[in-house]
Amino acid sequence: MNQKLLSVAKGEAPADLVIRNGKIVNVYSGEIYDGGVAVCGDTIAAVGDVDYCIGEGTNVVNADGNYLTPGFLDGHIHPESSSLSIRSFAEAVLAHGTTGIMTDLHEVGVVSGLEGIEAILKEAEATDLKIYFVVPSHVPFSPNLETSGGRFNPEIIRKALRRPDAVGLSECVGPYITAGFPDLLESFDNTLAMPGKTLQGHLPDVYGPAMSTCIAAGVSTDHEAFCEKDVFERLRNGCHLMMREGSAARNMPTLLKTVMDNHLDTAMVSIVTDDLHTVDLQTRGHLDDSLRTALGMGLDFVKAIQMVTVNCAKAFNLEREIGGLAPGRRADINITTGAEDFKVLSTFAGGRRITDGGKLLVHYETAVHEPCVLNTMHLKNPITADSFKIHAPEGAKKVKALVMDTLPYIPFTNRRDVELNVADGVVQCDVEQDVLYIAQVERHGKNGNIGKAFMGGFHIRGGAMASSVGHDNHNIIVLGDSFEDMALAVNRCAELGGGQVIVRSGQVAAEVAYPVCGLLSDLSLDELAEKKKSLNQVAHEMGTEIAIPFMFLSFICLAAIPAYAITDCGFIDVVNQKVIDPILGAVE
Repeated sequence: MNQKLLSVAKGEAPADLVIRNGKIVNVYSGEIYDGGVAVCGDTIAAVGDVDYCIGEGTNVVNADGNYLTPGFLDGHIHPESSSLSIRSFAEAVLAHGTTGIMTDLHEVGVVSGLEGIEAILKEAEATDLKIYFVVPSHVPFSPNLETSGGRFNPEIIRKALRRPDAVGLSECVGPYITAGFPDLLESFDNTLAMPGKTLQGHLPDVYGPAMSTCIAAGVSTDHEAFCEKDVFERLRNGCHLMMREGSAARNMPTLLKTVMDNHLDTAMVSIVTDDLHTVDLQTRGHLDDSLRTALGMGLDFVKAIQMVTVNCAKAFNLEREIGGLAPGRRADINITTGAEDFKVLSTFAGGRRITDGGKLLVHYETAVHEPCVLNTMHLKNPITADSFKIHAPEGAKKVKALVMDTLPYIPFTNRRDVELNVADGVVQCDVEQDVLYIAQVERHGKNGNIGKAFMGGFHIRGGAMASSVGHDNHNIIVLGDSFEDMALAVNRCAELGGGQVIVRSGQVAAEVAYPVCGLLSDLSLDELAEKKKSLNQVAHEMGTEIAIPFMFLSFICLAAIPAYAITDCGFIDVVNQKVIDPILGAVE
């Protein structure tokens, strides 16, 4: 028992910090009323009339009549999508009022396993961002369809779940649950046997008996809702609805409109970002930006704040620890303006002031990275132009091919059948039909696989783009209209130790290095965002209209998102979970 905390709560000892003259946003009672917050160390001692806690040595902060809210919580985010090392990422989101996140660090785990994840979590301890670890449910994400560097099995998952910061199992995939994957169900049992730990779902296009099966198995949340039907399917089945408002997918407005129009209870509704691009984080912010969108739609102010605080905490059985302004909770506090022009004025995390008037007051030194997250690019074989050629059936002058087209607003793919010319036995791309070559090169040094297919929707001409960020295996994904440029882009990506590269007509035109796992940079948010803007500008000059083409490209490797994907194992029919040939046959 913290006797000092009790003494402050009773008024027998002065608080370390008192924020007074504010409007308390009480996420428990749904009220807004005048008052303040008293803090002892990193914990809230009292809320309301807290002047009695002021004494000699108390740091008194005047909220000037502004709102006092809990620090914001993101219940489903992959920090790696920001391309920032964890300390730079912590600075970036703390500056926007986010004081806690739930993350699996799955992308790091794909490259460097649990050892790599634990190294990053250790680096994060130097920050004021509270990180709860949601253990990856399986790596590789799509068994037998991709090659990853790290691997998670039930034994490793059991070990990870015993960490004090572990709160559950992440990304439990609906079709894998209904198919009864033995390792996954074993991990379910291990997770649910531990008090308070939860199963976090990944349930796109899961309805009816399949949804019933997933919820009966113990899954309690899902972040993959897209439409009105999805809202009802989740909430009516007792599944917490995580509305996604990220960079690659911004589903919240549609989902929130359904909730509001139908007057649905919001206690099991929260806002998450999932994947947030560096430039969006710099220019839009984090959950504060999502709140501006929600409030602009007319959502009640208290309900909006609940969706990024206590609702999230409850989804992880953490409501006694975080998510509200109440005695005994972690002293995560934001001073904000109101609904009409919402912004975070000041943030306190664990009782420490992080921002003042929007200015960041903390800086975390660049970490000395563990060897397990460095030098992770290992190409097993030399990469040349020949590496990417798709050969036609013998004697064919033209072939019918299956092209996967990405949607322009979300990286889901659809089928398109085209006819392509053949030259010297090699099938040719056709930029006039918006058909490019796409391939993925295994980079973990395990087998040297190269998967090949045809891609539409990117509309680039005169070069290639390559990236070591490719969900959920993080091999090197490359797209282009020239085999030579594709080879140069892949080799340069490997030379950088990982990163993103654009080649135009035989020359590297733009690049950014990700030395940590081939995923992360130690640059600051502003420095990295400017490099990413330059990268995007070159891609746009080459013809793409996709705002964030590299983030879209990274999702084309994901063999768990419909309808097609490319991995090092080949061209993937996602629905049927098998490798298929992109060449449908010769044209007579």
